[in-house]
Amino acid sequence: MNGTREPCAPPRGAADFCLSCVLTTALVVAAVAGSFAYLGIDFAAFFSAGAAADMGRFAASFFPPDLEPEFLRKTAYGAIQTFAVALIGTLLAAAAGLLIALPAAGRHGTAAGRLARFALNLLRSVPELVWATLMVLAAGLGPFAGVLALALHTTGVLGRLFAEAIENAPPQPEQSLREAGSGGVAAFVYGTLPLVWAQAVAYGLYRLEMNIRMAAVLGFVGAGGLGQMLYFHLSIFQQAQAATVLIAMLALVLAVDTLSDRLRGWMG
Repeated sequence: MNGTREPCAPPRGAADFCLSCVLTTALVVAAVAGSFAYLGIDFAAFFSAGAAADMGRFAASFFPPDLEPEFLRKTAYGAIQTFAVALIGTLLAAAAGLLIALPAAGRHGTAAGRLARFALNLLRSVPELVWATLMVLAAGLGPFAGVLALALHTTGVLGRLFAEAIENAPPQPEQSLREAGSGGVAAFVYGTLPLVWAQAVAYGLYRLEMNIRMAAVLGFVGAGGLGQMLYFHLSIFQQAQAATVLIAMLALVLAVDTLSDRLRGWMG
């Protein structure tokens, strides 16, 4: 030994990681470039002076909005209907999601857990617009189809979130109640549910905010509310009336967001 130390070779893991990053970045860039090439978007025409003038004239056609008392009453009724569709759909989804979350959290065996998780994955993998289209065909035009569409999709989302919350809850309180002779339902209600209740309500309020926006969109496929009004007036080129409906949508979303934030702050 001559007392000198040989330089250490760089770890192979770092080199492999960098290579993976380069390959991933190249694939993403190629996918983005290929998407633009496949779609054939004419950006030159989009940013031309003529296109800007056309967009300006189209935007100007929405002003001033229609503020006639009769139309305002009709719009207010549509806003109430939109809120009711979102609220009822969310409440139904919260109840169904909690019921499915129990087996999904592994409380009724492995087979039941896998079946429940498959059902939740299926429900939330289908977008609300697709559910609404199917429900319109099954139940007819109107807000009932919107309620069913929101309830089906939101059940899949809330059920998964509720199941994860139940799985992550400390098991000691429920186990203590069971050892003291309490039944399974009572042990869950008094031992686990209080630990996840605030989180579950927060999830429900967040989904209500999202469902308010989606309920307005579902009207485009005949599910009632402001969306159906907006589609009708745009289809016959009544931009002033459409502007009033858009303002009502914005006001409704802002009101629900504000109320939801205050409720979450009060609960927190």
